Amino acid sequence: MQNHIDAALLSRLERVSFPTLGHFLENGFASHVIRALVPNVKVVGRAVTLRLATPNAIAVNRVLARLAAGDVLVIDACGDHAHAPVGAVTATAALCAGARGIVVDGVVTDILELRTMGMPVFARGTSVLTTKRIDEGGSAIGEPVVCGGVTVNAGDIVLADDNGVLFLAPEIAAGIVGQALASDEAEPAILARLQAGEPAATVLFQGH
Repeated sequence: MQNHIDAALLSRLERVSFPTLGHFLENGFASHVIRALVPNVKVVGRAVTLRLATPNAIAVNRVLARLAAGDVLVIDACGDHAHAPVGAVTATAALCAGARGIVVDGVVTDILELRTMGMPVFARGTSVLTTKRIDEGGSAIGEPVVCGGVTVNAGDIVLADDNGVLFLAPEIAAGIVGQALASDEAEPAILARLQAGEPAATVLFQGH
């Protein structure tokens, strides 16, 4: 069972421009190697974690069976950047469970099908080599994982779009979402002043 996240917090995060969060945070940002493979997406959801110790398709199937609406599957492939644990069938199962997206510190396959179905998928790249239907030990569901250099706990908030991926504990997200929304609300006026020809020194350094 994943930790409950306040629905109002998730709703506010849906409204935030994720790069704005970078003005107020330094940690939680996944490496740029984890990127959107399905374009024009925005994901806000609760992390369900899988540490995939071997190219084990059975372990992937087990975590798929646990997904619920609003979840984001986060897979740590433990340094295996050759075998793809996610493809068309995996993504369809997640989509049908109501998952919001999938993030893999590794590779995925069936990229054309993934783009067609519209399931947001973030990964290092693609491969035609896949996991196998084996049931080796070592994998774990619901334990802390490392994804893009960030430690991710089950129940963390996943925020991902075409710019990148961010993992936040709910209490950290709650502490900065108000500032981020205020910054977003102020930005159109700043852009308008710049576009109207007002000097950058006046607009950008106002108040400093």
